[in-house]
Amino acid sequence: MLDGILVGLQTAFSIQNLLMVVGGCLIGTFIGMLPGLGPMSIIAIMIPVAISLGDPAAALILLAGVYYGAIFGGSTSSILLNAPGVAGTVATSFDGYPMARRGQAGKALTIAAIASFCGGTIGAVLLMIFAPALSTVALLFHSAEYFALMVVGLSAIAAFAGSGKVAKALMMTVLGLIMATVGEGALFNMPRFTMGLLDLQSGFGFITLAMAMFALPEALFLVLKPSRSTQESGGGITGLRISGQEARRIAPVIGRQSIQGFFIGVLPGAGATIASFLGYAVERNIAPKKEQEEFGKGSVKGLAAPETANNAACTGSFVPLLTLGIPGSGTTAILLGALIALNVTPGPRLMVDDPQIFWAVIISMYIGNLILLILNLPLIPYIAKILAVPRNFLIPFILFFTLMGAYIGQNNATELLLLVGFGVCATALRFADFPLAPLLIGFILGGMLEDNFSRSMQLYDGISFIWERPMTLGLLVIAVLLVLLPSYRTWRAKARQAGVADGD
Repeated sequence: MLDGILVGLQTAFSIQNLLMVVGGCLIGTFIGMLPGLGPMSIIAIMIPVAISLGDPAAALILLAGVYYGAIFGGSTSSILLNAPGVAGTVATSFDGYPMARRGQAGKALTIAAIASFCGGTIGAVLLMIFAPALSTVALLFHSAEYFALMVVGLSAIAAFAGSGKVAKALMMTVLGLIMATVGEGALFNMPRFTMGLLDLQSGFGFITLAMAMFALPEALFLVLKPSRSTQESGGGITGLRISGQEARRIAPVIGRQSIQGFFIGVLPGAGATIASFLGYAVERNIAPKKEQEEFGKGSVKGLAAPETANNAACTGSFVPLLTLGIPGSGTTAILLGALIALNVTPGPRLMVDDPQIFWAVIISMYIGNLILLILNLPLIPYIAKILAVPRNFLIPFILFFTLMGAYIGQNNATELLLLVGFGVCATALRFADFPLAPLLIGFILGGMLEDNFSRSMQLYDGISFIWERPMTLGLLVIAVLLVLLPSYRTWRAKARQAGVADGD
């Protein structure tokens, strides 16, 4: 292992590979800032460039830099415009955007940058230490365990429901699960609920739905409620630095979510999206009652948790890719294709046969995260000035990026019609005080939930896999506890208030 690290250091610190890290981080960061152009799109575009380099280590370092650079930069559009173009940064908008509306855009971007850096760096350390051992743990997860993991992810809806909104959040989650069934099913390759439209055969696009749930309603709100644009103008951008008290509040969050996010990222098929949602849910559930009420309104913990978790998970997803040859997400599936095109076979032998590739990629992640921090922190005052533009002038830009993101996502004009339709419905739901985040969670996890449940049912001829596989049962118990915990806390608070009233 020590010899491999030394070889990796020598490879990663060559002039060419250092340039690849810087180039990948720059490209990824700026692409991540644009809603609709996620890491999958840009990595697919960059593969011919990477292959033309001829050196597999340099190619993978470049593509890896683009990947975590896009996740790092994806928080910017979520915070400033409430337009998450990458699934892993949806949870970032829940508290990042309210902070930006209060004139704390600079502080929100600073917290996101620090949390991303810490999550990615701690993830890289854990990757170096645990990669060989974690490859065997990842093999223990089968369809049944992934189904249970999706249920745990869905149980997080309680964290996205305000007080008295749990029933509404459940309804929105079910609606998201229903929307995830549109298109071809897991058991039969037959289109479902498409109403005869060929464009719906592959289902609704995530980008379209994310833009319709968050970005478009924001623009419509500014039109329908002009007072909002003047009352909550981001013109006065102050407080780019975080205070010592805020640093102490987010430090334990960053520590916990770096570890949790990394281990979720290790599981093939889990990835940054589930890690960010679970990170947000866990931190809200364990926060004191007073701090829980801040979540969704501009909590520094609510911003730091998903940003740390998604970057740590992004690093963790390289464990199954490099040690087992199993892509942990759509993006790492594209990276797997790039490796094969470069005549590199990822798997248990990669660490032995090509240590310079394995260790150079891991060491380049340290360098990459440091470069991302150096690139992003000085730019924060300038990026934050986007909100200095009067809100009424921002509306056309929000609409442009929303429409462009939806069209690029599927390259299909029908997506624009769906975007407008869903956007109008989402605006009506916001006026009715329905939380929109649970719908998106249900949609994102619904497809994976159905696929893994179908495979488990086929393998075990029924639902016996729930009690036959202890890990599956354990995860489902955790999901039940996550749902019941908020209700128990509410009941306990009411009982305590009743006891105080009786005492008086």
